[in-house]
Amino acid sequence: MDKRPFTSRYTVDEVPLVLRPFHNIFSYGLAFFLFAYARLVKFTSRIEFVGRERTEKRSNHIYCYWHVFSPLAFAFSYKAERHVWMQHPGWLNKHMQVVVRLFGIEVVPGSTGHGGRKAADEIVERLKQGCSTVVLPDAPRGPRCVLKDGVLHMSLQSGVPIAPVRFSTARYLELRGWDRKRMPMPFNRIRVEFQEPIEVTDESFEEARERLRKALGVPN
Repeated sequence: MDKRPFTSRYTVDEVPLVLRPFHNIFSYGLAFFLFAYARLVKFTSRIEFVGRERTEKRSNHIYCYWHVFSPLAFAFSYKAERHVWMQHPGWLNKHMQVVVRLFGIEVVPGSTGHGGRKAADEIVERLKQGCSTVVLPDAPRGPRCVLKDGVLHMSLQSGVPIAPVRFSTARYLELRGWDRKRMPMPFNRIRVEFQEPIEVTDESFEEARERLRKALGVPN
């Protein structure tokens, strides 16, 4: 008998046949709602970009920001880059996989404890081929705004620099949960601030960690 909680018992590819119709209706319905909401926020808000020229020296980066800002990330478009993102493969996260694909981003299923090492290796290979990615360094379950080393190892192995990003918004709803996500409201003012990209080498690993921690800051 499977003793895992029902909510985390299946991956996207393992949903029992009897549940698939309901699962698909829920996942795609929620995904299209979130996609439409993100478009609404983007086109009704004043979005200020600061320091974007810092990312124009090369064609790809590992963008990095705290999990609390994940809803804000879809309120704007990245510059023309090929993006591939790692997404949790759990069956209740399918809507996020769909949302990411709606934004034209390729998905690699994986997370800590769910094929994360294999997925990270695949992302590294895609980075070497010129793709960009996004890493939330306190994901998947915190602690909130505590930097984990995964993003540093990905940068070290791929040779692609980390581009820290900070967000601020005038109006938002703070959601419940370990990360206290900030859901931006329409007709808003949003600031997206790109910090100086960070190169990671064996010699600079500890220094890069400290630079990244300071660059990301701690949200109020």
